[in-house]
Amino acid sequence: MTNSQIADVFELVADLLEFQDENPFRVRAYRNGARAIRNLGDSVAAIVQDDPKRLQQVEGIGKAVAEKCEVLVRTGELPQLKKLQDEIPESVLSIMRIPGMGPKKTAAVYHELGIATLDDLRTACQQGRIQAIKGFGKKTEQTILSGIDLAAVAEQRIYWATADEIVEQLRQHLGELTEIQQLEFAGSYRRGRETVGDLDVLVVASRADQVMDHFARFSGSPKVMARGDTKMSIRIASGLQIDLRIVPPESFGAALQYFTGSKEHNVVLRTRAKQRGLKINEYGVYRVEGDQEKYVAGQREQDVYAALDLPWFPPELREARHEFAWAETGDLPELIRWEDIQGDLHAHTDETDGRNSLDEMAEAAQDRGLKYLAITDHSKRVSMAGGLDERRLLDQWERIDRWNERASGEFRLLKGIECDILEKGGLDLPDDVLAQADWVLASIHYGQRQPREQITARILEAIRHPHVSAIAHPTGRLINQRPPYDVDLDAVFAAARQHGKLLELNANPMRLDLDDVFCAAAKSHGIPIAINTDAHSVESLDLMRYGILQARRAGLTKADVANTRTWTELKKMIGGKQRKKRGK
Repeated sequence: MTNSQIADVFELVADLLEFQDENPFRVRAYRNGARAIRNLGDSVAAIVQDDPKRLQQVEGIGKAVAEKCEVLVRTGELPQLKKLQDEIPESVLSIMRIPGMGPKKTAAVYHELGIATLDDLRTACQQGRIQAIKGFGKKTEQTILSGIDLAAVAEQRIYWATADEIVEQLRQHLGELTEIQQLEFAGSYRRGRETVGDLDVLVVASRADQVMDHFARFSGSPKVMARGDTKMSIRIASGLQIDLRIVPPESFGAALQYFTGSKEHNVVLRTRAKQRGLKINEYGVYRVEGDQEKYVAGQREQDVYAALDLPWFPPELREARHEFAWAETGDLPELIRWEDIQGDLHAHTDETDGRNSLDEMAEAAQDRGLKYLAITDHSKRVSMAGGLDERRLLDQWERIDRWNERASGEFRLLKGIECDILEKGGLDLPDDVLAQADWVLASIHYGQRQPREQITARILEAIRHPHVSAIAHPTGRLINQRPPYDVDLDAVFAAARQHGKLLELNANPMRLDLDDVFCAAAKSHGIPIAINTDAHSVESLDLMRYGILQARRAGLTKADVANTRTWTELKKMIGGKQRKKRGK
C-alpha cells in the first residue's frame, strides 16, 4: 500500500470514531498519524519490511498507529476499520463528505432525525427540518443543500493522483507475469482527467486463466465482481472498480483507442469511418463491402487513426473539443512536457505552513533540475498559517539575497509572497514592501462565499495593482470538496490581458485550478499560464506533473506556459509599464 492509501485508512478511522463520539485524544492520534504518513518522504511499506519499530520514531506516529501500519502493509486490511464500518451505515460516509458537515454534524442529523443517505438529507433540507437541530440554522441548511451534489460526485470518483498510485501498484503486480506481452491502462485515467471513476486495464497474454488468477490477488483480497473468458472485474478495498480485458494482439491498438475514449471522441471517429466505407470498434478497423468486412488495422493505435486519415492524438486531447479541427488544419499542438519547465513560482517554507526550510526547498528544487524557485509564504492575514508581516517578510528576503550571493551556478531563489486579497478589497501588505519583491502572487483565502460582483471586484483590483505578478488558484475550488467561488472569469481574463498579468494553474491534485477548460480559455485570450506546485514540502515539488497533465488537456504548449522561460525572459513578461514605474 502507498503512504496516501494508508493515510486515507487512518483518516477514515478517525472520522468514524468521531462520529461515534469516541475519546477526542484517540481521534486526534489517528489524524496526526495520517498527516505524518501523508507527509513522510519514505515509504511506510518499505519501513515495515525493514524495521517496523522505526515508524514510532516519526513525529506524529504513536505505537498504536505504527502497529496498525504493519497490519495494513502485511494484510492489506485493518480489522478495526472493518468493525467500525459494520457498525455504521456506509451511506453515512457520503454525508460526511459534504463541505462543512464532518463527523459531528453528520452524527447529529443521523441520531436526531434518522438521516443516513444524501437523498434523505436533501429532502429534510427542502422541508426545513435540519434547522430545527441545535447548532444548525437556515444558512447551514442552504450550505448543506448546495454541497450534496458535490458529495455525490466525490463518492463516485477519486483524484487522478490517487488512481495513478493504484495503477503503479497494479502495473508492478501484473508485471510479475511472463505470460503478459502487452499491458496498458485506458479510460479517463489515460486521458488525464482530474478524477477517475474506475480503471480499465488491457493486456495481451498467452494464458488468460493465469492472468485472471493473479489479478484476483491484487491489493489484499479484492471482491471479484465478474469473471468471464476474456474479461474480469474486481473491486478493491477503497471501492474502486478495476476492469481487466484480455485482447488478441491484432486488436490491441483498436481496443486501447476504444476504451481510452472519450465517448464523444469515439462518436466522431465512427462517423468519420462510416463516411469512408469503414467500420471501427474495439476489435479493429474494417472495410465494409456489402455483407463482408475486411480487417484493415487494429494492432497499433497509430494504424487505427491512420486508416481514418488522422494523426495519432495524445490521449489528453481526446474530448471532441478541438482535436479534429486542429488535425484538419495541421495545427495539432505539440503539448507541454515536464522537461519544458524551468522554474516553480509558488512554494512555502516552515516560516509559515510549509514543512521544510528555505535552504531545503532550494536544494530540492535544484535536485529536480529547476533554474529558479519563488519562495511565496503566506502574508499576515492567513494567521492560521503563521503568515508573514512586513518585518518577517523583509527579513526573509534579506536571507534570500544572501543565499543568492553565496550560490554557485545559475539557480536563483526569488523573493516572493502569496499576498492575500482582503475581504474588503486591497492587498494584505503595503505597496512599498511589495515593490521590493521579484514575484507577487495575489490570492483569496477568506470571503469565498461573497457575491459574484464582490469576489470579481476584489480580483480585478488585485490584477490592476502594479506590483502583482499573477493570481493564484483563481477560482478557489477544491476538487470533490469545495466548489469554485462565483467569479466572472471573462472579466478576469480581459483584465489579465489588459494589464499583462499571469494566471496560475495550481498543480496540487486537489486543486488543479485553473481547470483544463479555463486554461484553454486563458490561452485564447493570450494570457500566459504559470504552472506552480504550491509546494509545502520538498516532496510536493513533484506535484508539477499533475499540473503538466492538466495543461496538456487544455492543449497548452511550451510557449503558452510562462515558467518554461528563463527568469530573465520571465521578468520581461511581468515587467512592462508597471516595472518601469518602479524604476526597475
